[in-house]
Amino acid sequence: MRHPAARALLAHTAAPRTPRFVSRAASSSSSPSSNSSASAAPATAPLNPRWLSDLKARIGKCIMFGLKPAQVQRAGAILLEMSRDWRELVAGSEGFLTTKGWRGLYRQGVVWGEMVRSTLYGRWVGHVNNVTYNRYAESARVNWTLNYANIHDPAHKTEWSQLVSSMGHGLILRSIKTDYKFPMTYPDRVTVLHKLRSEPSPDTDSFILDVIILSEVHRRAAARCVEDVVVYDYKRARKAPLKGFMVEQFRKTFALQEAAKQKYGERVKRLAEEVRGLEQDSWDKEGAVEDFGSSKQQQVE
Repeated sequence: MRHPAARALLAHTAAPRTPRFVSRAASSSSSPSSNSSASAAPATAPLNPRWLSDLKARIGKCIMFGLKPAQVQRAGAILLEMSRDWRELVAGSEGFLTTKGWRGLYRQGVVWGEMVRSTLYGRWVGHVNNVTYNRYAESARVNWTLNYANIHDPAHKTEWSQLVSSMGHGLILRSIKTDYKFPMTYPDRVTVLHKLRSEPSPDTDSFILDVIILSEVHRRAAARCVEDVVVYDYKRARKAPLKGFMVEQFRKTFALQEAAKQKYGERVKRLAEEVRGLEQDSWDKEGAVEDFGSSKQQQVE
């Protein structure tokens, strides 16, 4: 018979249902390029974008088949880690920095007025307006920049703050490309994170930022953006290279991104191996027999 604790775990393995909807992946730019050393592909690159919910579903199958008490504890520990650290596992494994000092937006509520309604197969459906994702990215980019002024490099607070203004050297968004992954709806919350695509050099006058917009309900990316950003000298009305201390800070950031990608990529691999081990110890072992329980035990319950 299934262990009683297994029933409680089943509730954590159910993935939220994503509405069937055909969304156009909009692009407002050509593909940006970078002349700096690019980051290596993350460990999760070959995985299904829904790998987190897939792992939960596989654990659910093991629980439904029937687990022994020790196996239930193993399954519970895996589910707890995935539930508690899902942002780190999903975004951190790609090199996004997820801690408080690096977030652009954190658990910002999706409001009803951000949705539009359209017709699909003769019925009305609602989803967050595509333009809203770019606004999320824009607001998060400003906060990401100001984090350098307020947290990471307060000694140069004025210069960092000017990057989001038209005074001195500023950042201009040359282009943005947005890929919509699924139709997010109200109610939900989003976390928006930025990362440098490559390590800057002393002559860097433009750079690429990758953006991930995470849905808290679905616990995966609702959209991804690529921002091509130019450093502009408003006083001289022309492009300008990053200041030396900015290059230094961005290099430190890039190193932290690579460390996060390594750390959380290894955790994702370990979790996948643990789930596979749970399968091999339950339904996917030779001679495995599903535990249906007995009528006597069911009556006691």
